[in-house]
Amino acid sequence: METNNEIKSNLKKAVKEKKTVAISSIIAAVFLTSSKFAVGIITGSLGLLSEALHSCLDLIAAIVTFISVHISDKPADKEHHFGHGKVENLSALIQTILLLVTCGWIIYEATHRLITKNFEIEVNVWSYVVVIASIIVDISRSRALSRVAKKHNSQALEADALHFSTDIWSACVVLLGLICAQFGFYYADPIAALFVALIILYVCYKLGKKAIDILLDKAPTQSYESVTEILNSHSEIRKYHNLKLRTAGADTFVSFNVHLDPTMSFTNIHIFCDHLEKDIQQKISRCEVYIHAEPQNLEHTDLEEYDN
Repeated sequence: METNNEIKSNLKKAVKEKKTVAISSIIAAVFLTSSKFAVGIITGSLGLLSEALHSCLDLIAAIVTFISVHISDKPADKEHHFGHGKVENLSALIQTILLLVTCGWIIYEATHRLITKNFEIEVNVWSYVVVIASIIVDISRSRALSRVAKKHNSQALEADALHFSTDIWSACVVLLGLICAQFGFYYADPIAALFVALIILYVCYKLGKKAIDILLDKAPTQSYESVTEILNSHSEIRKYHNLKLRTAGADTFVSFNVHLDPTMSFTNIHIFCDHLEKDIQQKISRCEVYIHAEPQNLEHTDLEEYDN
């Protein structure tokens, strides 16, 4: 079991690593947004302009992520008894809304060009340079963000990683549109933009559903199964019920009632509960466990609510 000093030290390292990768995302988003807008305006490519807007919202999302990461790891206080972790989940929901705004603009512009047949576009070497550079940067940032997000269970960073990963696919679609336009198939550019919108909509669904589930305290399925497996593995537990889990950012909160042998001493019950708490915390990182121990007797045999 980690000491308080070790926990604080690890938390500081985690916050520093999360902030570092969030700042690098902001820098990358600034570079990609400015370069795509510049080349998109010069060439008139809707695919590039839609990508530029996408990257612009990525920049806003990266800034929101940095702020949420800074706030989310603050410890619990008198007004926030369960900490500030849900700031990350709120950040992910905000990013989802920003992506939906992007989709609306892209779909409108692409449909307008297809209807009016306004396919004015000039493809040059800079069009390819900025798109290929974008793909390389997006791959690098997406991998870095995903690694840190998984390591520290950060939904804000996970959302940012998904932003950059969708940029990879959408940039590939835009690249295909530019190639087709160079050979005279100008309608490929707005069609490519529509594909970008579809990709973003899919990401919106994944991000939004997960963020809303956590904000509404939906029990995390994998963690729930892990806890039930641990509880079932201890022969000392005659019965357990009212198992409840909720997450807030990187933190998971677990509470349940266990029925134990009524002849166990208070000291042995305390030792057993400490051991049970450690087992759960080894399985689920950054987990707070609340255990209510009860004697197993006839008064508890007919409990059905949240019964297991």
